Parts: sequence; C-alpha cells; structure tokens
Amino acid sequence: MKKRKLLKLSFTSILLLFILLLAGITKAQNRLLIEAESFENKGGWKVDQQYFDIMGSSYLLAHGMGEAVEDATTKITFPSKGKYYIWLRTKDWAPYPIGPGKFTLKIGNEYLKEFGATGEKGWKWYEGGSITIKEPADVQLVLKDLTGFAGRCDAIYFSSNKKDVPPNNLESMNSWRKKLLGLTETPETKGKYDLVVVGGGMAGICSAITASRSGLKVALIQNRPVLGGNNSSEIRVHLMGYIDRDNHYPALGRIVRELDNGDPHNANIDGEKYGDQRKESVVNFEKNIDLFLNMHAYDVEMEGDKIKAVIARHISTNQELRFEGRFFVDCTGDGSIGFKAGADCRYGRESKSETGESLARDTADTFCLGTSNMWHASKFEETSTFPETAWALHFTKDYFLDGPTSEWFWETGFDNFDALTEAEEIRDHNFRAIYGNWSYLKNNLKEKYRNYKLDWVGFIGGKRESRRLMGDYIFSEMDRDHTNSIQADAFIPTTWSIDLHYPQDENSKYFKGQEFLSKAVHKRVKPAHIPYRCLYSRNINNLFMAGRNISTTHVRFGSTRVMRTTGLMGEVVGYATSLAIKHGTDARGVYEKHLEELKSILKGE
Repeated sequence: MKKRKLLKLSFTSILLLFILLLAGITKAQNRLLIEAESFENKGGWKVDQQYFDIMGSSYLLAHGMGEAVEDATTKITFPSKGKYYIWLRTKDWAPYPIGPGKFTLKIGNEYLKEFGATGEKGWKWYEGGSITIKEPADVQLVLKDLTGFAGRCDAIYFSSNKKDVPPNNLESMNSWRKKLLGLTETPETKGKYDLVVVGGGMAGICSAITASRSGLKVALIQNRPVLGGNNSSEIRVHLMGYIDRDNHYPALGRIVRELDNGDPHNANIDGEKYGDQRKESVVNFEKNIDLFLNMHAYDVEMEGDKIKAVIARHISTNQELRFEGRFFVDCTGDGSIGFKAGADCRYGRESKSETGESLARDTADTFCLGTSNMWHASKFEETSTFPETAWALHFTKDYFLDGPTSEWFWETGFDNFDALTEAEEIRDHNFRAIYGNWSYLKNNLKEKYRNYKLDWVGFIGGKRESRRLMGDYIFSEMDRDHTNSIQADAFIPTTWSIDLHYPQDENSKYFKGQEFLSKAVHKRVKPAHIPYRCLYSRNINNLFMAGRNISTTHVRFGSTRVMRTTGLMGEVVGYATSLAIKHGTDARGVYEKHLEELKSILKGE
C-alpha cells in the first residue's frame, strides 16, 4: 500500500514537472524580432547595408549632420498579451569616452531608456527593461533620435522569458535571426539567367547592358536604391579615365559613353548631376535585364568549381531570393561573391621580389588605399550654429582644414584599418574628422562661417581598394606596351596614371595613426592595355570580374580603378559571356579558342 502511494506521488510529480516544462516552452515561444530597417516609416533614418557581410544585416542610421532626424515608426503585433522583456542591438560608434549617437525607443506610450551612448565598443544587445502588453495588435514602435549624429539601431527583440537573451556571437545570431524572421533555407528562385551581375556600379551596369544587347538573359543585383556605385548621388565621385585614348577597338566604350553624365566633379551639392535616373532608365529599357535594387547578395551555392546560384536579401524587408545562372560576374568591388565561392584572391601590397615592380615595397603588407566620405556646406541667408564635438577628432588653431567642402583626399584606411572587417570603423573615423573640423570652423571662425551650414555628408563610403580576385593573368607595372610585347588579349586601355595614395605628411604629424587625408603619388606611364585574362577567375569556372577587384597587383591597380576604365571592363565581360554561351565553353575557353571572334566584336565588325 505504501509502495503504491509513493508510485502515485511520483507520477503526480512527473505530470506537474511536465506541465511546468510545457509552460516554460510556451513562454519562451512568445517572442518577436523586429529588424529596424524593416520599419514601415523610416522618417529621417537611413538604411545602411554597407556592413551586412560583417554583422549579418542592415541597420537604421540617424544621419542628421548634427540635427536630430525625424522619428522612424512602425506597428507590430505581439504573439499574445502579457509581459515582455526587451533587448535592443546598437553600438556606441564613438566612445571617446561617450559617443554622440544617443536615441530612445518608444513602445506604445512608454519611452525606454536611452541607447547608443554607453562608452562601450562594438555592436551589442542592450537590455531595455520590460513592458506589459494589454492589446497585442497594432502596437506602435518609435525610434527617436536625440542628436543627429549617426545613432544606429539594428534590431529590437521581445521575449516573455527574461532568460531568453539574444546571442551576440555572429554565427549563432545569424542562424537565430533567420529562424525568427522565418527565412527558409531555400529562398524563392528568381528564374535561371545566362549572366548574374552582382554590383550596380559602372562595371556592373556595363556588363549587364552589353550582355543584354548580345541577347542574354541578365539579372542585375544592386544593394542600394540607386545605380552608379561611387558615381552615384549617394557617394558623388566623378568618372575618370578616358574611353578613346589609345583605344584600338571602336566598339569598346559605347555603353560607357551612353551612361556618362558629364563631369560634376566630386561632392557636388546637386546630386542629380551624377545621373542616377539616367543610368536606371537605360537599364530598365533593356528587355533582357531584370533589375533588383536593394538586394544584397551575400552567399553562393556551389557545384564543383562552378557557382550554381547566389543568395540575396532585401536590405529593408529581409526577403531572400535565389538567382541561378550559367555565368556570374563579381562587380562588388570587394570581390565578395568570388571570396564566398573560394576564388583565389589577394589583399594588400606585394613585395618587390615577387612582382619585380619598381613601385612595389621591399616586403609584402596589408596596406590598402582608403575610403572617402564626401561632404559639402552651403552659404545661407540665416546664420546657424554647430555643437562642440568632444567625441570627434580635435582640431586647433595650429591645424584645421579651411573650406566649405571636401575633395578626394579626405580619405581613411591605409594600414590603420582593415578595409573589409573594419569598414564601418573607417566610415565612422571619416565622420569624426568631418564633424570635428566643421565644429572647429563654426565655433572658432564664426565671422567667416556663421552663414554656412552642412547640407550634405555622404554616409555611404566611396571605397578604393580591398580584395582582388586572381585570374589567369595578373596585370602589373611590368605591362608597358612601349617596352614589353603586347599581350594578345590586351583590350582595355589604362589611361589613368599609376595613382597610389598615402597618408598626407602634415596630417600624419597631427593625427599619427588616425590619418584622414591622403596624398597622391603618380607615376605617369604610356597607356597599357588590360588583358582579358584578368577578367575571369583562375579557379572558379564560371566567374568573371569587372571593376576594382580584377586581377592586378596593388601597384597596377593604381591605374585600373577609375570608373570609365572599369566600365570598359564590364563591356568586355558582357561580350565574352555571350561568346562562351554561343560556343558552349567557359571564360578560359573564350581566350583559348575564340579570341579572334572577341576581337572582331570589339572592333565592331
């Protein structure tokens, strides 16, 4: 009898334990992840996707140039009513000791604490307290900027379980994020294309248009709302290089000319002068091109030594799409698709013993040309003020930059930052230089600048150099048409000098290790011609590349990186892809078996 009672108690205990466990699981399932970039009304906040490959998502940036931006708002529905604990992912981007990116979150009628100015480095999840939800549907969230100085919010997480803390480890967080957003392992496939072009700068646009006019079905994927890359209203760098100088192929350059919007110079306050609409109109007119703006391609599917598909995510909605292709061209600048596919690549400067170049260093290193964020101030009838910026770079009467606009030499990177893993820190360092100098001008040269006001600061970085993908040929300083025999496949004239940048001497004196100004060291050489073999990967069978990430040495890259020249690369890739498909071969096969036909096309025959 006693034994039976014990058995009954044990069963009751087990049942009670099961009920409690079930309640715990149910409680843990009451959770909700809101990506800030998915807010319905973004107000004055900007979607910033530049660091997706580093942090796994886009985020919202309060880019107000010193004035608080308009609120971002959205409405959400909670899984059920009850108590929820809150975490918000953000970053104090300038903790010197406390940064200026302060903002707050309002849920319904309740404001949470302030975020973004903690004095801690790096992206993190911060506790935001808790809230009791009485009506689960149509709860309004409001992101309220408090400074206008680049506050940023990645995501907001709600859970009914206080111990359900979101992961900070990026690998864990990426899978956790995909699960909560309901992203499937096999996203929707957007057809199968002859050529998938990743990157919508001049190189990518010219690749897509040339392939389209050659009869190919093309997908053009661009991770911003506009085309043009560095030559867009977002970055505002003018086109350089020449189309006709020493160009032996009359058909080469037609697309570049068609897209060329003249020379508005750098940092022009009139963003329309960079021709965003013109570029998009030309692309949209092409019946064979499917244009996908705001899609960031971040992963690949491989089939042996070939890319089968790329996976892209919308930078605001987080919708994922899959793009299958016969051929792919990496026009990302960073060579990110090639890198994901396992393409051979380089980063930094080669040694003189390796390349034999007179401009090479004695030893190899990781030095890269930098990134620019342009800015502009205009004169107005009314006066204006600008706050002191203790968190920015500190300028004095002994050293400041006098003038109402920037130029190309406002540049950060070099060997102070890694151009790939520290791209956000590079942009933010540019911000600290821009705002620190402008604060000095407004507060110490008041008579001169009292009527001037910042009216444009580019938050998208104009990057020069990072990863280079290796082809069957590596273009170098040794390629000089007037001294060496010309390569049989040398088509694209490099009309820009070998233009390499280094930290400016005076800037180094005052900001050693934190330089943000550059000097250019030019070596003027007669135009050499980039071989076709620099435009396809030597180990990924169906991967082309066009743009600043082609197969060159660091030294020769100094003459290949300008945008009219990269546009010519794109045209050659478009024609070569059409030949590869016509003859059932690959990129290398075009060189080995059909080079004369490619020359004939480029001659317009």
